[in-house]
Amino acid sequence: MLVDNQQIVAALWETILMVGISLLFSFVIGLILGILLVVTRKGHLWENKVVFTVLNAFINIFRSIPFIILMVAVIPFTRLVVGTSIGTAAAIVPMILYAGPYIARLIENSLLEVDPGVMEAAQAMGATPWQIIIRFLIPEALSSLLLGITIATIGLVGASAMAGAVGGGGLGDLAITYGYQRFDTTVMLITVGILVVMVQGLQSTGNFISKKIRRR
Repeated sequence: MLVDNQQIVAALWETILMVGISLLFSFVIGLILGILLVVTRKGHLWENKVVFTVLNAFINIFRSIPFIILMVAVIPFTRLVVGTSIGTAAAIVPMILYAGPYIARLIENSLLEVDPGVMEAAQAMGATPWQIIIRFLIPEALSSLLLGITIATIGLVGASAMAGAVGGGGLGDLAITYGYQRFDTTVMLITVGILVVMVQGLQSTGNFISKKIRRR
């Protein structure tokens, strides 16, 4: 094997760092966009056809671009933000742009699953739109939201692996540099195994927490 344990641990840490930071920022972006998509649609709290149409089109455009193409397309913006287009920090920027709209759509779907009667009851009690969103809409959809975030996190793990194709660092870079380009099958199997364990762990944890919340 051409790599040692330290390199594998370092690559794993880079992957966790990329996924963690990009998830944090993309969740904030996705939450805002997802809520706006719901409350500005026809018949909802802040019905606004223009805002809904623009947001819906914006999200659809970004979601239609494959991640590997998006990474290349936003290189000038990435350089502007972090000063480079190579490395872990550079990979985080397109990962946020990739996951933000995706999370927005997941959040929109989760919020739309909430029984309209819940909002009607909240309005009857005199709750303001913000109170309805924060105290009724989001709590009612929390279990579904957690499953959506779990799916998005797994998607980011896959994106972090693809980032290795353009020097993004992490397990993907290790697999391509040593496993593929230097024909080291052992490194390839190790990186694939680690990614599989990460995905299985994330999915199981997300399912467990979601089930607990749903029971409550």
